Amino acid sequence: MTTISIRKYASENGALAGLLLLALVIAIMQPAFLSAQNLVNVGVQAAVIAIMAFGMTFVVVAGGIDLSVGSIAALAAMVGALTAGPIGLVVGALCGLVNGALISYGKLPPFIATLAMLSVARGLTLVFSEGQPHETDALVTFLGSNLAPMVPLPLLLMLAFFGVTGLILTRTNLGRRMYAIGGNEEAAKLSGIDVRKQKLWIYALSGLFAAAAGLVLAGRLGSAGPQAAVGYELDAIAAVVIGGASLSGGVGRATGTLVGALVLAVLRNGLNLLQVPPFWQQVVIGAVIALAALLDSLRRR
Repeated sequence: MTTISIRKYASENGALAGLLLLALVIAIMQPAFLSAQNLVNVGVQAAVIAIMAFGMTFVVVAGGIDLSVGSIAALAAMVGALTAGPIGLVVGALCGLVNGALISYGKLPPFIATLAMLSVARGLTLVFSEGQPHETDALVTFLGSNLAPMVPLPLLLMLAFFGVTGLILTRTNLGRRMYAIGGNEEAAKLSGIDVRKQKLWIYALSGLFAAAAGLVLAGRLGSAGPQAAVGYELDAIAAVVIGGASLSGGVGRATGTLVGALVLAVLRNGLNLLQVPPFWQQVVIGAVIALAALLDSLRRR
């Protein structure tokens, strides 16, 4: 195996190796981690971030960033609670389209455009909710339920979105164009790709996936709250980066994002089992995110 092959293999499978090592260490320190019920809990805990992160993967692969997904998730959940779940999905996709339009046609940097949407979507959530949580309807509540003992629907939905993400990235023209735009946007334009139109679709998908994550979260909690999913955008970005995607664009896989979300869920679950104080948990998670970003920088060099 050549040096280049070894580096490629390590880049593509480093996150999985890290996940297995992390799980092994936690299991040694706290055997209860490996109980069937706890492992299912880890999957459920990962589901919301994973679904959101799958949408973020499209954006990152195309060389962008979306800071609004947490707020869009909260807005979609609130709209779903006040009206119906499918309307929440539509709202999420529309928010994503606005992001895409501001970036493609308004020429705003993705950071600024999505930061503005973060504020707008959170503000609308507070306006619609009047600052109060609202109970979800039967359909949204069903999204957070168990189909059978030890068979939680959020876990199945995470796997379904994982499959859809993989298909889009590897089997569609849109997916191939995401990689082309993220790899070299000018070259993509010269090859005939309508970059502006593609970005509309990419950010619409991110908004749609964020909305789905918000509805799953509301279903798990049984209510939609005005402060739901605060900070989730950072976890979504972290999951994508931990999974091996490059923040400079052109690199990213659905499998890596799933592993990244599981790393965050396993880490949080393990720290809870080990009774690490919440403040220190934030320190540890922040250090892991910084390490993942550092590794991304080293890979690009």
